[in-house]
This record gives sequence, C-alpha cells and structure tokens, in this order.
Amino acid sequence: MSNKTKTSATKEEATPALMPKLRFPEFRDAEGWERKRLGELFSDRQESGMSGLPLLSLMDKEGIVPQADSNRKNNSNSDKSKYLRVVPGDIAYNTMRMWEGRSALVGLEGLVSPAYTVCEPQPGTHSLLFSYYFKTPQLIEQFQRFSQGLVKDTLNLKYPAFAQISAPVPTYPEQQKIAECLSSVDELIAAQARKLDALKTHKKGLMQQLFPREGETQPRLRFPEFQNAGEWESAPMANFAAINPRREVRPDELEVSFVPMSAVSEDGYLAIQQIRPYGAVKKGFTAFRDLDIILAKITPCFENGKAALVAELSNGVGFGSTEFHVIRTGESCLPAFMFAQLYTDDFRSAGKASMTGSGGQQRVPTRFLEDYTVYVPSIPEQQRIASCLTSLDALIAAETQTLEALKTHKQGLMQQLFPSPEEIEAC
Repeated sequence: MSNKTKTSATKEEATPALMPKLRFPEFRDAEGWERKRLGELFSDRQESGMSGLPLLSLMDKEGIVPQADSNRKNNSNSDKSKYLRVVPGDIAYNTMRMWEGRSALVGLEGLVSPAYTVCEPQPGTHSLLFSYYFKTPQLIEQFQRFSQGLVKDTLNLKYPAFAQISAPVPTYPEQQKIAECLSSVDELIAAQARKLDALKTHKKGLMQQLFPREGETQPRLRFPEFQNAGEWESAPMANFAAINPRREVRPDELEVSFVPMSAVSEDGYLAIQQIRPYGAVKKGFTAFRDLDIILAKITPCFENGKAALVAELSNGVGFGSTEFHVIRTGESCLPAFMFAQLYTDDFRSAGKASMTGSGGQQRVPTRFLEDYTVYVPSIPEQQRIASCLTSLDALIAAETQTLEALKTHKQGLMQQLFPSPEEIEAC
C-alpha cells in the first residue's frame, strides 16, 4: 500500500461519523449520515407557460398559500407565461432571501413568481424532512455563504450555487421518521395556537358585551348582582383620569424601570427589559408610575393594541418612549377597568379616526383622550368586570406560555435531530 493510500485511509478512519445527538431507537446502530450535494437531492423544476394555474405566495409563517389568501397586494404581472409551476412535495425558495431561510414545502399545485427557485425532490429525498432541514442554522449559514452579491439586499442563491451545497443526509426511512416527529410537534403547536386564538376571540366578544356601545348607557351583558343597578355614568375621560400628567422629580441615584415600545405586547402584556439610574434617562422620555396606563400613540402601534397597565416598576417609577400616552385614573375609576376600555372596538376605531399627521407618522392626539367619552359604573361593578377580564387574561397568558414552550421544545428537538454545525464543519 502506498504512503498516499495509507494517508487517505488514515484520514478516512479519523473522520467521525456524521450523526445527530438524538436518534430514534431503530437507527441507533445504523451508519452515520452520508454527506451529499443538494444537487443530488433536488433538481431545478423549470416548468412555465401554464397560465391557467392559481397564483401562490410564499409567506414567512404560513408557507405556500394561494395569493388571494396572503393579505398581500397582488403585484404580479398580467402575463404569467414565465411564472413557474410547483406541485405538492416541491420546495420553493425565495432566490433573493434564501440566506434568511425563506423556503417552504409546497402543498398544492400552482404558479410562483420567477423570483423563486423550485426544487423537485429526487428518489430517496423526503421533502418534508428537508423543509425543516433548510431552516436550521447550519444550512442557512451555507445558503448565505453560497449566495452571490456584494450586500445582503443584493444576495441571491440561484440553483447552480444551491446545488453545490453539501449536507449530511440519513437514509430515507430515517428521513421519514424525523419528518413525522417534527410534523407531529407542528400539529400540536397549530392546535395550541388555535386554542389561544379562540380564547382571544372569546375575550374580544365578551368585551363588546360588557361595555356599553356608542350612544348607549348600559352594557348588553351584566353580572346578576348588577342587573338593576341603573345606567353607567358617562363623561369625557379627563373627568376620570389625568392624561399625560407631569413627571415627578426624583433623586439622580434612584433606579427606575425603562420600558421601550418593544416591551409592550399587542395583548396588553408588559416585559420590563431594563433598569437604569434615573440620571441616565433622557429628559425627553415619557415618565409614569405604578398603576398608570401607557398607550402607544403612533401608528401602527396604536392600531395593533400596544398598551399596558404598568405595575411592579423599580421604585414604582418608569420611563419609556416619547410615543406613549400616560393615563392616570382617579378615585372614581379603577386602573384595570379603564385599561379594559382601551381594547373595545369603539375606542380603537375612534382613536384611529382622530389621528393627525401623514404617512407612517400619524399619532393619536392628547385632546382625543381628554374628550373621549367613557362609561363608568360603580366601583363594585368595575371590580367585578376587571376581575372577570383579569382571570381571562391569566388563562390567555398560561396558554401563551404553553405555546411558547412547545415552540422551544421543537427548536431543541431540531438541534438534536440534525448534526450540529460544529460536527458538520469538522467533517
């Protein structure tokens, strides 16, 4: 045996088998994954001239969907002769955005823009498995490395470059097992998301019943103990709350909570992200304190429902974006009750109509909040309504945590079901 042959054999023996950290029992004694080029696994489907097929769009979360269901403006050419045909089982990716992992498994026949690349699976390739594999950091890193262009906005990954990328691949039965596992987790995530959406829809419908509609002085739905309690008091919000009250002066050494707009969810939840010394907070920032309500004034944050009832602030003091309104209720109105009114359809539609400014810089003015008519019952009825909605919010929060836990579980599974980037690089 020649020295060259010995060296080659030694190197081959020294190369560790490519395999994931987690393997199903029936494959634990199987050989390692075999490295293959993507061009061996997928061919470039170039079928055009079929203008009669429905137009499809690639969405970030939903995958490939009919363009009419995508909520996107149809910017496609009237001439579809160059649009590409896709069939179930293909994987289509955005040629200009594959470095971000913009790809999806195709579930229906139709046409996609020529800006997409259509990958047709070859025998022995389980496309559902690769629809997950293409979302892993180890392959996304390669998609970026093989993309051509000077800056990210010009990067593109055309099929010839895509075909040169190599990745470790298991046998078809193992591909199928991994795909089935991840697909079952996706089904759980989808079911949990539907459950969460149903709860949010229930809450929204309940709120429309628990508060009077415009021009009415009593709600359509009332708790039994308040059925004969009479009409609610109606008056401008300024009668029940201070709008954008002046900030209180605090010692420079006092630590306060800093709340950026990104920390406020569209469901009224608040994640306080930073603690800062008072002296380090810029003077222009909006100040608030425990049990104040902060409300986004700028579009689209206002329209999306960014608001929060703040509590447990550091030293009871907080600062945030200048794009927050602050509402501080008085003795005749509970903060939680006032906060709930901010999520009624009447308030949202009236606030949107009040916006001033142009383009993406429209804002809800202070005057709108001061003049907006709110309806307020007795303190006991306010407490009953607020308690009901708080309980529902707690349920929604718990189901949200369950959904996030499932997503985290899936991410952890994917990290273990595919060889790690370090193992791939080493081989």
